[in-house]
Amino acid sequence: MKVIIQDLPAEAFSTICPPSLENIHVITNESDRIKHCIGCFGCWVKTPGICVIKDGYGDLGKLYAECDELIVISKVQYGGYSAFVKNVMDRNIGYLLPFFTVRKSEMHHADRYPNRLKMTVIGYGEDITEEETETFKNLVAANALNLNTQGYRVIMVKSPEEVKNVLEAL
Repeated sequence: MKVIIQDLPAEAFSTICPPSLENIHVITNESDRIKHCIGCFGCWVKTPGICVIKDGYGDLGKLYAECDELIVISKVQYGGYSAFVKNVMDRNIGYLLPFFTVRKSEMHHADRYPNRLKMTVIGYGEDITEEETETFKNLVAANALNLNTQGYRVIMVKSPEEVKNVLEAL
């Protein structure tokens, strides 16, 4: 299964990714249902792996554990994810354990699940500077390392329309 986190308007996303695709779970910004992470660490100590916020997104860790590939489609803003995508990414800490391990000579959280997903991030935007592109690529690399992915890639495009070609190639 693939999980797609994306911030495109519904009409734009439906033209590039038909809703009838099997084995794909889409997280979209069509509603204000997802709440912000409050940093309570309840997903680590009170309800292991499950966020304590009751908004329908409490099982992102389990969802990630069941997927083969995490695909993120985000407008690049100041070298980072859009606000919606950043919020979803913040809510994924239940995918990891509160214990530490060393990866690439850095301290990171240990894996909760044996699954190691692949991560593809498609950043889009018309006026992205080289510095913003570099910052974005570094952010994705850090996220991939923290999530202990089996691999990641970053693909930069100018417009949402170009995302369709990228998704077809995946």
